Amino acid sequence: LAVDEQVEGFGYVMGLRPQRFKNIVDLMKRRIEPTFRSLATAGFHLAHNYLLLHTQGFCYRDISFGNAFFDPDTGDVLICDCDNVAPDGKGVLGVLGTPRFMAPEVVLGTAVPSTQTDLFSLAVLIFYMLTVSHPLEGQNETEIKCLDLPAMNKLYGSHPVFIYDPADDSNRPVPGIHDNALAFWRIYPQFLRDTFTRAFTEGIRNATNGRVRESEWRGQMIRLRDSIIYCSHCGLENFYDADKLKATNGNPGLCWSCAVQLILPPRIRIGNQVVMLNHDTQLYPHHTDDDRLYDFNSPAAAVSRHPTDANVWGLKNLSDGKWVVTTADGEVRDVEPQRSVTLGVKTRIQFGKAEGEIRI
Repeated sequence: LAVDEQVEGFGYVMGLRPQRFKNIVDLMKRRIEPTFRSLATAGFHLAHNYLLLHTQGFCYRDISFGNAFFDPDTGDVLICDCDNVAPDGKGVLGVLGTPRFMAPEVVLGTAVPSTQTDLFSLAVLIFYMLTVSHPLEGQNETEIKCLDLPAMNKLYGSHPVFIYDPADDSNRPVPGIHDNALAFWRIYPQFLRDTFTRAFTEGIRNATNGRVRESEWRGQMIRLRDSIIYCSHCGLENFYDADKLKATNGNPGLCWSCAVQLILPPRIRIGNQVVMLNHDTQLYPHHTDDDRLYDFNSPAAAVSRHPTDANVWGLKNLSDGKWVVTTADGEVRDVEPQRSVTLGVKTRIQFGKAEGEIRI
C-alpha cells in the first residue's frame, strides 16, 4: 500500500508483470500457441483463485481479458488490477465490468456486479481461452449492421443466445466468420461441452442458481487435463471421451488435426476419476488421496518405460509409502517407493487411501 500524509486514503503499487505471463489477447491473435494441457491448467488456476476470493466475501467485478494473464508453457496464472475488488453485495462501488464479459443482468442494469455475475464472466473467460471465440457471438452478431450500444445490449443483455444452445439454433457459428468456434467445439469431450451449455443456457435463465460454480470449473479443468491423449501419428493432443466411446462401440475417433485413427493408451480409474496413462502422465496427491484434493505440489506416481524392454510401460511409485498391487490373476505384492508396477489390464493398485484399476 502507498500512503501520503497530505492525501486522504491510500493507493497501491503493483509489481511489473513477469515476461513469462502473456495476455489472453495474445492467444486470440495467435501470438502464442499453448497446449491444451496449459490451457486446462490455466482454467483450473483461474477458477481456484476466484473461488478463494469469493469465499472471503469479495467479488472481482471485472473478470475479462485485461485482468488475467497466464504462462503458456505451464498454465500458471497472474490476476492483476485488483482495485476493482469489492465486498459482495455492496452495490455500485466502481466499475460494472468489461463489455462482452458482463452478465446479462448487469448489461441491462437490473443487477450490480456480485459473485454471481463473476461466475458468468468466468465462464465467458474460460470459453474464450478454450475456443478462441465468444459464447454469444454467432449468426445473430452477423445480422447486426452497426454494433452500437442498443445492439450490444440486445446481443449480450436482453436476447443472449448460446451459439450451441441445443434448444435454439438461431445463433449458430457462421462458417468463414466464427471458424474458431466451429473448429474447437468438436475437439472437446462431451462433459465439457455439457458444462458450457449449462453455463450459457440455464446460467442465463437462472442467474441465482443456474450458474456453474468456480468449484465445478476447477474439477472440470482437471478432468479435461486428465483426459488428454496423444495422436500416434502427428503427436498432437486429443481427448478421451467416454460418451463418444459408448456411442461408437469403443471407437475413439480420428485425430482432429491429421485425421488418423486414434489409439487409446492405458488408463486408470481411481474412484470417479479416469486418468489417461500417457508417456508423460503423472499422478498427484489430488488423484490418490481425497484429503488432499487439488494438491499438485509434487507427483505421487509417474508413467515410466522399462529400462531394458522399451515395449513395457509401468507406473512408478514416487510417494513415500508402499503400494499394494493385485494383478488380474490374483497375485498380491508390495511396490516400494521408487519401484514400478507394469501397466497390466485389471491390475489394482492400493495407493493408501484410494484404489485404482488399470484398464486397457
